[in-house]
Amino acid sequence: MALDEPNENDQVFEDNGFTYVIEKKLLQEAQPIEMDYLVTQQGEGFFIKSSLKRDSDCGGGCSGC
Repeated sequence: MALDEPNENDQVFEDNGFTYVIEKKLLQEAQPIEMDYLVTQQGEGFFIKSSLKRDSDCGGGCSGC
């Protein structure tokens, strides 16, 4: 997940005032995609789930890989 400007290769979605951008090719490989923002006692952050197969067992989050 990163900040980005959309281009012709991207699909753009808007939800609750936020704009999400994903490459069309990646969207085809990863859908369905679920995204939520969770707040728990352990902390808070984005939760992203998709059918995309990972090449490694790196963890989630910004520092996972």
